[in-house]
Amino acid sequence: MAADLSFPEQDGAVSRSISDAPPAHCIIKIQLFSQLAKNNIESYSSSDFEAGGYKWKLVVHPNGYKNKGITDHISLYLVLAESNSLNPGWEIRASFRLFLLDQNKDNYITLKDTTEHGRRFHGMKLEWGFNKFVPLAAFMDPSNGYLVNDNCVFGAEVYVCREKLSGKGECLSMIKDPITYKSTWRIDNFSDITQETAYSKPFSSADKKWKIQLYPKGTGSGNESHVSLYLTLDEAEKLPPTAKIYAEFTLRILDQLNRNHASGTSKHWFSALNPTSGWARFSSQGYFKSSAAGLLVKNICVIEAEVKVHGVAVAL
Repeated sequence: MAADLSFPEQDGAVSRSISDAPPAHCIIKIQLFSQLAKNNIESYSSSDFEAGGYKWKLVVHPNGYKNKGITDHISLYLVLAESNSLNPGWEIRASFRLFLLDQNKDNYITLKDTTEHGRRFHGMKLEWGFNKFVPLAAFMDPSNGYLVNDNCVFGAEVYVCREKLSGKGECLSMIKDPITYKSTWRIDNFSDITQETAYSKPFSSADKKWKIQLYPKGTGSGNESHVSLYLTLDEAEKLPPTAKIYAEFTLRILDQLNRNHASGTSKHWFSALNPTSGWARFSSQGYFKSSAAGLLVKNICVIEAEVKVHGVAVAL
């Protein structure tokens, strides 16, 4: 039996309709949607798109908006971006439609906010949308056409007094069973490093180039007290503005005596604006230089990186 396709009541004035035309301002195509939950990604935000002379984002909560107690529906929101560039006391009124593609019928279900004069966006209220956009059970049922081969498409249209059509789209591709890539950086004369920071040679993971970044005397909160260690996306400035890479990584300074390695693991969305992640206080200077620790032996230090790319977002 197909899952219940009835849509729940929403707060405020809402109309539902079917549209043959795609959304004018933003499209998010998500491949391997199930990997979002598997990787504990509670929400995904599109890159900025422009409508009515303002910047916006479309935000998908794939398993419901947890902060609002929603667990059995997909939540979908429109968010005003770059609010810091607006004058104090500003407010914007906008009406909007949010979309979900029915891949079986090749049309979109839409929910439109029909509040008179539009919703009021301002400094204390940057987002409006639908807590219960579509029931998860109905969304997951392939006979309804919303999730087919683990792929789905969401969209948005925004109207602010006069519409300015300059929409853009992007595709988030999650990777099933991603491969872990490993690289080892051997520093033979550690004490000879005179610069503030040093980089390994680039290495590849999922068609991207990466480097290990080392601050021998620390940086930030670890300055002069710790060794700081980071993973950085090589030549990130060459990425398109909308490109983002979601990667899990582990950095280790190897214990050359007892295999009690100093290690840290994290996940991060890497982009041109945010290309680096790691630890300012990775290892204290005292422990790092201790002969018993085995991290620096005969002036040799060996650093290892493991990188696993879980998803990539690019422009459509």
